[in-house]
Amino acid sequence: MKKLLTLWMLILLPYCIGAQTDIKAEEILDKVLKELSESNGVRADFTGSEDGYLLLKGKKFYLNSSNIQSWYDGKTQWSYITDTEEVNISLPTPEELQGINPYFILMGYKINFNYIYKGRQTRNGTTGHEIVLTSKHSGNRDVIRLFISSTYRPLSIKMEQNGRIVSEININNYQTNLKLGDEIFRFNKSLYPNAEIIDLR
Repeated sequence: MKKLLTLWMLILLPYCIGAQTDIKAEEILDKVLKELSESNGVRADFTGSEDGYLLLKGKKFYLNSSNIQSWYDGKTQWSYITDTEEVNISLPTPEELQGINPYFILMGYKINFNYIYKGRQTRNGTTGHEIVLTSKHSGNRDVIRLFISSTYRPLSIKMEQNGRIVSEININNYQTNLKLGDEIFRFNKSLYPNAEIIDLR
């Protein structure tokens, strides 16, 4: 579960690096945030360390990955673990939500992170921008390399610890302005009749 939360702390979002900020990097990150916040609904399909997709609508989200599904309706979160058929219900804190929904990370990235623009890169025939990021908090030495398209959509995120790649995500499909109903972001027990409900509220 913690691995997945760390993973989604990286998806679509600026995390950050270095002892300084970079104006070019800030302009790009702001445009990513603007597109995300102004869209009626977003879908991001991803492969790599985990496979699945994420749906976003404002502060609401639905995550479907290899081992877990998670719904958040703006207040309550349901996390369904496939292997155990358990559903954990909680009222997550803003810090916990930062681990899954990039909207929460983006809103505070200037406060919590440093960021450096590394220039234009071409990967798999696509040209975009590379931004390298790390946390401002002391003791956190993780490095994240974020690759963003020329239209300000995230394409890949690579996390390194002590120079070693520990996770890498590639976003194969990124759609905006989707009409997503609010019911998508709430757990429907009738679809999981055998699920054990664990209420942690």
